Amino acid sequence: MKSTFNICFYAKKDKQKANGAYPLFARITVDGVASRFNTKLDVLPSIWDGKMGKATGRTSEASRINRMLDDINASLNTIYHEMQRRDNYVTAEKVKNEFLGHSESHETILTLFQKHNDDVKQLVGISKTIATYRKYEVTRRHLAEFIQSKYNVSDISIKEISPMFITDFELYLRTACKCGYNTTAKFMQFFKRIIIIARNNGILVNDPFANYKIRLEKVDRGYLTEDEIKIILKKKMVSERLEHVRDLFIFACFTGLAYIDVAGLTQDNIRKSFDGNLWIMTKRQKTNTDVNVPLLDIPKMILKKYKGKLPNGKILPIISNQKLNAYLKEIADVCGIKKNLTFHLARHIKLSLSLKLNSLQRFISC
Repeated sequence: MKSTFNICFYAKKDKQKANGAYPLFARITVDGVASRFNTKLDVLPSIWDGKMGKATGRTSEASRINRMLDDINASLNTIYHEMQRRDNYVTAEKVKNEFLGHSESHETILTLFQKHNDDVKQLVGISKTIATYRKYEVTRRHLAEFIQSKYNVSDISIKEISPMFITDFELYLRTACKCGYNTTAKFMQFFKRIIIIARNNGILVNDPFANYKIRLEKVDRGYLTEDEIKIILKKKMVSERLEHVRDLFIFACFTGLAYIDVAGLTQDNIRKSFDGNLWIMTKRQKTNTDVNVPLLDIPKMILKKYKGKLPNGKILPIISNQKLNAYLKEIADVCGIKKNLTFHLARHIKLSLSLKLNSLQRFISC
């Protein structure tokens, strides 16, 4: 990425020393942003030309100062052009630090992000879900694409993450990635987690998220009515595939379990409780909390329908959540339901106690 680069030397007149000399400072400017440092050279006002930025006269002292300034100028130019060639992204601060020997092998944001994701992957099934891991992976991919698009580099130092970087990334998610408001906010939450890790490990001192507020808009997902549940139950499905999806959806309606929890159920999760009835006893993967759900007649009949017919100890005909939601849209069309039918909607239904317990079970074929 092309940038403007300028170097000038000036006398720091408010720091005049006892012998009357001024310390000489260098000012590096890249794309209008400046960074300054003390050259450790002093000059008497009588031989300094502020407009020319160099010492005047033919004295040995003037020649020495100008020779040193020329060396500094040449070194700074070399550093700038090398950074431009190597990183294609240069700041005045980076040039100054390189010249002063303060540069270090900075931790880069995508490297830290990948290390974090690798750690999350190892915790999948223990304290993290595969869904959480995938969300972090998607966030990292979007961040990598943004850095490449904005700065034309493959990675960037964590210390260069600024409030402007954060707002630019948000804009990229909303425009280039066409993410909705809440989706963007969730990606920013995952990104903020990486910045918190960087700060906790002393890699980053300031918080670029300090004045950035992440807010989620409340979304009304709607719900299915009792009549709509009856329609889905009664409808003769045109294929085994849709029948399986219908059964999974109805099972979730009557248990309130999330997709990831339904997908993980085995026969070991179906147990007789203190009341002598069968219950679903499992852990909610999202929160790692115990969940105990009474097994009502309709979900009980669904389990009976598939008993001994599925591989790998499964008790329900599980498919991916993505395919499941796609097929639910087919079911909505077949049933004439004008709502965005998703598996998550199964947890937002209004059912009377009688519907849960009575004769609707006859619509589930055994």
